[in-house]
Amino acid sequence: MARRRERRGEPSQDRRKDRVGPATREEKLNDSDASERKLIGIFILFFIIIPAVSVLVYVYKYGSGTKRLEPVITERGPIKTDINFQEILTENTNVAGNESQRNYDYPVLAYITPWNSKGYEMAKRFNSKFTHLSPVWYDLKSHGNSLILEGRHNADKGWISELRMRGNALILPRIVLEAFPTELLKKKKQMDKAIDLMVTECKEMEYDGIVLESWSRWAAYGVLHNPDLRNMALKFIKQLGHALHSVASTRNPKQQLQLVYVVGPPHSDALQQHDFGPADLQSLSGSVDGFSLMTYDFSGPNNPGPNAPLNWIRFTLRLLLGSTGNNAQRLAPKIFLGINFYGNDFILSEGSGGAGAILGRDYLSLLEKHRPQLQWEKNSGEHFFVYFDDNNVRHAVFYPSLMSIYMRLEEARFWRTGISIWEIGQGLDYFFDLL
Repeated sequence: MARRRERRGEPSQDRRKDRVGPATREEKLNDSDASERKLIGIFILFFIIIPAVSVLVYVYKYGSGTKRLEPVITERGPIKTDINFQEILTENTNVAGNESQRNYDYPVLAYITPWNSKGYEMAKRFNSKFTHLSPVWYDLKSHGNSLILEGRHNADKGWISELRMRGNALILPRIVLEAFPTELLKKKKQMDKAIDLMVTECKEMEYDGIVLESWSRWAAYGVLHNPDLRNMALKFIKQLGHALHSVASTRNPKQQLQLVYVVGPPHSDALQQHDFGPADLQSLSGSVDGFSLMTYDFSGPNNPGPNAPLNWIRFTLRLLLGSTGNNAQRLAPKIFLGINFYGNDFILSEGSGGAGAILGRDYLSLLEKHRPQLQWEKNSGEHFFVYFDDNNVRHAVFYPSLMSIYMRLEEARFWRTGISIWEIGQGLDYFFDLL
């Protein structure tokens, strides 16, 4: 049986039960009683009040309480904020709609990781709901004075063939650019070699293009703080885009190979040199077919809270696209707004801070074991719950729900952007009803 949560008041139950008259109680406390009360007070402060305050910070910082929204009626039935753990346990495998019918009209990019086999199955099962599929297979690395592209051993041609028999989603494997950036960007031969390796792999493996991730690596190396190297980095992306666009797809000769570029959200409206900002989006828009915007991982072990607050997502889109004017209308279709299908389990107890990513199966196990009360944060647009583990350590869990995903899809629909999902093997089956 699941262990019941222990009450906050239990530490005080060991106190003596003898009663003292109200007029004389304070006078009759001896030194031993005073010492005992002091120790209990310290215990309550550090092990009960401080963790409780951590949870209250969520509501203060990210939302204005736990006000319920009215249920949204969809083809799968009502989607609501007022949900309980038993509903999720009962319904998460029930896909109510047609598995091949698309409910989101704009592009949908789905990531699949080789260490999570469920993603491969979800890609086949819901193939028609995706426009782009990106298996996380490749790394481009420095090798002495040369470059190598690692990862072909991950590629599953049989899986790709099955996908193409079932639907028309483009296959764009992700490539992480791990090569030393100063060598790559300063030397024309290195730059040309890197581009040739990626384009050749697309031709030989009959891919429809690639998803490239390099901006975060370049930021870590300090490349983007140097104006000259930063310009070279932008030039490299443009050259790669042009090289891919010069090659016709093997499957569809009328279609060019595509480039989707991964970017992180700016940290604030006061853009830093390493941030990917609206000027970069404008500069690359003619060479890049799409931008996979990582609007998740907002919170971390030192700052526990929502995975992707809705007001932060809205701020990011407004910063990159501006208003809903002509420029925004032109660039918005190239954005794949990031939506996480994973969650986080934060440790809240004093001195034990930490967090771990959780997948759908982990989330269901926690619900079954702890039978928690789910709470809704209005402004962040996310569900969470609090529980105590077997060592009486307090945790807070943030994981997507039908309502949180629905609200993000509506935000993307308002801006007319696509979406990108990290990653489809981490979610619950009924999430795909909304796509």
